[in-house]
Amino acid sequence: MTIRIKALTAFLFLSFISLTVSAQTITIPDTLSGWEQKWVASFNGSQAAYSNWSQGGASSVSGTGSSVLNLLYRQDQFAYGFRTNVKYGQSRIKNEGVRKTDDLISIRNRFTYTFREDGSLAAYGVIGFQTQFDKGYEYNSEEGVPDELISDFMAPAYINEGVGLAYEPGNSFTFEAGLGLKQTIVNDDSLSAVYGLDPGDNFRSEGGLTTGITFEKQVAENIMYSSSLETFTNFLIPVSETDVMWGNELVGQINSIVSASFQFELRYDNDFSSEVQLKQVLSAGVSVNLY
Repeated sequence: MTIRIKALTAFLFLSFISLTVSAQTITIPDTLSGWEQKWVASFNGSQAAYSNWSQGGASSVSGTGSSVLNLLYRQDQFAYGFRTNVKYGQSRIKNEGVRKTDDLISIRNRFTYTFREDGSLAAYGVIGFQTQFDKGYEYNSEEGVPDELISDFMAPAYINEGVGLAYEPGNSFTFEAGLGLKQTIVNDDSLSAVYGLDPGDNFRSEGGLTTGITFEKQVAENIMYSSSLETFTNFLIPVSETDVMWGNELVGQINSIVSASFQFELRYDNDFSSEVQLKQVLSAGVSVNLY
């Protein structure tokens, strides 16, 4: 309980200081003058029930809630972006109980200072924080074998900082490269080794090279595609162990409230696994602009 209270205190502190610093992969239109804000809350769900059904099937109900807040600012050569993204979802499957389907706490900031009148070349500074709300398990299908805990709140949590140069030839595409720091926090001694820390250690700091590519474009009426690729290469490890995070999302707005989305995410983190991690989610639900 003490560890969880300390972790929550640390998270609230990070949430506060993140209001004054910066983040990567946030696109700020060069036509913007002053502040722009957008806050979207959404809920996606599904339900299936079977009784004496010849094709078979497992009854289930699932739901995922999310909230994304964007604050953007541009004045002359200076620009700043702030984003929070929180998601949580669960699914209840007959005979298997409740399982987590999505879980994210992300705080990101980014500021830039442009050197050219067209805004295509800029210096940037970034900071980001990411963790999850709840326990995560590797589920075991063997009878009598318990599920394996692989994550929890602040276990792991990541803090990333970076400075460098950004190339933005237009509002749709951004490329960044620079120097970065990465801190890994694992506030559960039993999970330290799972994320590359020595047993019993709770913190590791690394320095290295970072790159980031962001692309966002409306591909059809009411359909928006966004993609971001980020890498972090530790100065002290082989390039082949570079951390890679590639996220893609296709969002279709059916009307002012109902939307559908397809998400595909690829990660490589050699500290956790030598294999590529994949995530794919297809969902539909309600989406409301709070402001």
